[in-house]
Amino acid sequence: MKRIVEFSQKYRVNIRLAYYPPYHSKYNPIERTWSVLENHWNGSILDEVETALKFAKTMTWKGKNPVVKLVTQTYETGVRLSKKAMSKIEQQIERLTSSTQSDFPNLGKWFIDIYSG
Repeated sequence: MKRIVEFSQKYRVNIRLAYYPPYHSKYNPIERTWSVLENHWNGSILDEVETALKFAKTMTWKGKNPVVKLVTQTYETGVRLSKKAMSKIEQQIERLTSSTQSDFPNLGKWFIDIYSG
């Protein structure tokens, strides 16, 4: 959010942004291939990590096999701001509410306007 607010201010453009929440499957790389993998294993029981890795290595998508490796460490997520820094960003955006988003119901806090100021 910080970077898009900075962009808006730098280029003096107002932005209306509707985006997926961070937990949405669109942002989880494994979810992108999940349906292909489900079809590939065709109901087989994945009772061991090695079995799942084998199926993943032999699946194809658009004619290509994926690079498959077991990840056992926790990965870092995106940019984090302190509450104080995020509070400053929040002052520069307007989260649409049910009363202000009559054209776009049910988007809640994931639909915002950013003003270049």
